[in-house]
Amino acid sequence: MTRRTLEESAFETELRIVTNGESALDYLHRRGAYADARTAPRPDLVLLDLNMPRIDGKRVLEEMRACDDLCRIPVVILTTSQQEEDILRSYDLGCNSFVTKPIEIENFMKTVRGMGTYWLELVLLPPH
Repeated sequence: MTRRTLEESAFETELRIVTNGESALDYLHRRGAYADARTAPRPDLVLLDLNMPRIDGKRVLEEMRACDDLCRIPVVILTTSQQEEDILRSYDLGCNSFVTKPIEIENFMKTVRGMGTYWLELVLLPPH
């Protein structure tokens, strides 16, 4: 749904999706199937779910912030959680934004479009 919304919004972006936290870390650290920088370029922005299989989003964020090569990449938490503990912990770990996924499809798409406009058109992102 996120991919479709971003593609339909015509943002100038190349979207990469991984299915779990372990794959996210492999991609970010360029390990295994993601070792080639040409096929696994460094992201300008990470949309991160807290509730991923294998390794959760908090641990991915923690590892990103501890790594000199990854610590400046903006991270937007996009999750179903509204738990105060998750919000506080995510900001303590260094997320740049915490967005709760709306349940209704139209509101979800509106939220993703708004994030895209903000992060991909308005904000100056750090160079690689």
